[in-house]
Amino acid sequence: MVKLGSGLISLSCKTMLRMYGRVFLRNVHVGTEVSKYDLCATLNSCAKFQNGQLGLQIHAKIIQYGYVDNLVLSSVLVDFYAKCCGIEDARSIFDGMKLHDKVSWTSIIYGYSQCGYGVEANFLFKKMLRSDIEPNCYTYVSVIAACTEETEPLEQGLLVHAHVIKLGFVAHIFVASALISYYSKCGSVDQAALIFHEAASRDKIVYNSMMACYCQNLYIENAVRLFLLMRNWGIHSTDFTMSSILHASARLSVFQLGKQVHGLVIKLGSLTNMFVLSSLIDMYSKNGSVNEARYVFDQAIERNNVIWTTMVLGYAQSGRAIEALELFDHMVSKGFLPDHTSFSVVFSACNHAGFLDIAVEHFKKMIKDYDMSPTLDQYACLIDLYARQGHVIEAMQLMDEMPFDPNCVMLSSLLRCCKTYGAVDVGREVANRLFALQPNSSASRITMAHIYAENGSWDEAANVRKLMKPKGVEKGAAWSWIEVDEQLRYS
Repeated sequence: MVKLGSGLISLSCKTMLRMYGRVFLRNVHVGTEVSKYDLCATLNSCAKFQNGQLGLQIHAKIIQYGYVDNLVLSSVLVDFYAKCCGIEDARSIFDGMKLHDKVSWTSIIYGYSQCGYGVEANFLFKKMLRSDIEPNCYTYVSVIAACTEETEPLEQGLLVHAHVIKLGFVAHIFVASALISYYSKCGSVDQAALIFHEAASRDKIVYNSMMACYCQNLYIENAVRLFLLMRNWGIHSTDFTMSSILHASARLSVFQLGKQVHGLVIKLGSLTNMFVLSSLIDMYSKNGSVNEARYVFDQAIERNNVIWTTMVLGYAQSGRAIEALELFDHMVSKGFLPDHTSFSVVFSACNHAGFLDIAVEHFKKMIKDYDMSPTLDQYACLIDLYARQGHVIEAMQLMDEMPFDPNCVMLSSLLRCCKTYGAVDVGREVANRLFALQPNSSASRITMAHIYAENGSWDEAANVRKLMKPKGVEKGAAWSWIEVDEQLRYS
């Protein structure tokens, strides 16, 4: 019943947007002036459903009718641009306003927060506090979310939290939920749990925030207990709840729980939700049941890029590279445009299977056909594939050509391949770069000493080891562990 109700509300809102849009366009066509109420209502709907084209037409009419200085319309314009067209345009409208209200302040702070400009969002919040306008609960939700983008998120968040308590907003459900999510991202699970237990009232939003907190931080037992508590108390599980608990089951390979949640998903009719579907496919794939994952994929009525990519990833992680590549090609043939994540999965599949030519082909296709610039991780995957196939010189050339500085992981992987294939000259150059990045690391120096030794260059090998002592570099002692009588023993 809840799902049906929310669906009808969403349908009615979209219907209302179409209705407002038809009224607006008809009035414009016949030359009738559109009322401020209709402009405001239609613009609000455009912001909610991301209809940028209609929103831009409404802005043009606001200018034409001389409503630029209208406080309500200007505030809604800020909200529209923040959600649809870009934060720069929203800031331009905001700065041009002669007066501000809570809506305009909250909208611009929300926009910066959502775009990842946490510092600017907090700066505007402090500026708002110095004005005559007092923040409301929605302002605090945006500011709390912005704190995670700060260089010191916990320190800034504690200040905002103190402000929330001082003004009495902590009892508000949306604020409590935002605080739980904030502390979750900071890794402060105990603090998030404290807010949850002290909340004056808890609805499914607060429960889902706490559930997500436990799952994201891998407190799997706490997540399961909370999930069962929700069921016992009759709190309806949402699609977000299902997705969170499935995600946790996948990360910790708790297969039995994942299968039980799958049964509940079917019972609640959540199989049409894309996030739930992708979480199910991911859960089965990570638990080694790729065929079950494919069954869920095949039963999906509708699929998006996330669903396709998750299934391709499932095949890739299970060592079934050919099926992963075939499914990727099938996805493209169906008209879905691959994104960076899709290509990263393809490169990973090729790397595991040693398909160098196919990886190079897709790398070139990504640049030429899709106008996408490869990321550092994608370069690293292709460089590693070159090196594993023995083409260490080509790997070095690609590393030098990429627009990124190579990191320690990339260099260490290439150095190990130089050891495998006896590439002394390339290994020496790679090792020197590693020495500069990790002067106190013994691993790269010992690997280089082995390369010299296997090549018969005993003097160079001895010299590398001799230089370790004056620099204070020591080889760490190896250690291992074994489980005996349900206890780990270390040696």
